[in-house]
Amino acid sequence: MVTEHTSSSPAQVLVASNRGPITYTLGEDGTLDARRGGGGLVSGLSAVDDKLWVCAALGDGDREAVRRGVGEPGVRMLDIDPEVHADAYNGIANSVLWFVHHLLYQTPVEPVFDTEFRRQWASYETYNRAFAEALAQEAAEGAAVLVQDYHLALVPGMLRALRPDLRIGHFSHTPWAPVDYFRLLPDDIAEQLLHGILGADRAAFLTRRWADAFIGCCTEILGGTGRTRIGVHSLGADADFLRRRSHEADVDERMAALREQVGEDRKTIVRVDRTELSKNIVRGLHAYRTLLETRPEWRERVVHIAFAYPSRQDLAVYRDYTAAVQSLATEINGAYGTESWTPVVLHVKDDFARSLAAYRLADVALVNPIRDGMNLVAKEVPVVSDHGCTLVLSREAGAYEELGEDAIVVNPYDVTGTAEALHEALTMSGDERSGRTKRLAEAATALPPQQWFLDQLEALRQE
Repeated sequence: MVTEHTSSSPAQVLVASNRGPITYTLGEDGTLDARRGGGGLVSGLSAVDDKLWVCAALGDGDREAVRRGVGEPGVRMLDIDPEVHADAYNGIANSVLWFVHHLLYQTPVEPVFDTEFRRQWASYETYNRAFAEALAQEAAEGAAVLVQDYHLALVPGMLRALRPDLRIGHFSHTPWAPVDYFRLLPDDIAEQLLHGILGADRAAFLTRRWADAFIGCCTEILGGTGRTRIGVHSLGADADFLRRRSHEADVDERMAALREQVGEDRKTIVRVDRTELSKNIVRGLHAYRTLLETRPEWRERVVHIAFAYPSRQDLAVYRDYTAAVQSLATEINGAYGTESWTPVVLHVKDDFARSLAAYRLADVALVNPIRDGMNLVAKEVPVVSDHGCTLVLSREAGAYEELGEDAIVVNPYDVTGTAEALHEALTMSGDERSGRTKRLAEAATALPPQQWFLDQLEALRQE
């Protein structure tokens, strides 16, 4: 099941996550090309020297690297059976747990927890057990282990049984479902998930709201959280990296191209998201169309730059959602576009430099998720913006707790209300927008990734 490839000496700090910091691509000639990833966890972990990152081999290149013994210091990749991983990752983590925590089910027809679900759940247990066994094998006496996210919710309990000497933390990067919704899960599965996380000394969340929801589920279903301490660590934007990266040559090139697409003297409404169901891109486009319908003065004067990068395209529901985004953008352009004005500039190919260029150009940033653990885009745009940017923010984003006071806050289901918020944002005075942007940027960078990780590690060691 798992290739035995251990590090040279036991580690004092270990991190476990589905995706690791490096990805291998297998070339036609058999060569392996390594590519390092980004994100808050990668950045945060750079603050710690003596660490081991345990992750899954996600593709053929990763699996081949493990089989050849190719790797880099501080990373252990687990070669888990591809079918087991597919069941655990797509079948349970992304099609059940993600849907529960983001309240995404169409409850008249789903979920259906049948024998196929139980088969996939057994794979999820196997997947989590592989991580627990690898961590138990690699950890020094009394080491600190930080387990990441909903993919690995059972690991803390399993690891506790194997290595009671360890300091174990679990961090949830998603929201946590309110108890009535969490109880959509079969009773035994709901209990197993809670007991799994409560195997940790400390369970941490991005906001107080998600932490309280977890406590509510534990109290209602199990009678309490036992000895597990609950913490909150709100991941912030990496201001130094963003400001430096956003002024490199490739970003400047993409800014020039975007300006040409937008046209002279037009305002911009920017969104940057994966085509993830919870991101609410379709309602955002409906709100923009409503703005053009009800406020005709904005026709020819504003462009919606929408970057919707395909996500989880191996799941049919996500492929359909991506197609719906593209179809609606085309529809809006067909209804309102002119020879000199394209109302929606849609890009579906992931391009970080182009995203940063859009951040710098944005007059308005639209961040309207149905539900989001945090949403770093809401934090990144004010940091990068060249001339100040008004943030239209869903009250269901975790970032709302910190940024709500200086954003224009919307109910993500209210298309009419979101259209009015866009109008308010577009007409905001320069002085007010500038002041809000400054305060948003300060709040957004209060706990940068390295400090976010170190705070968790320190709190765990003090338990």
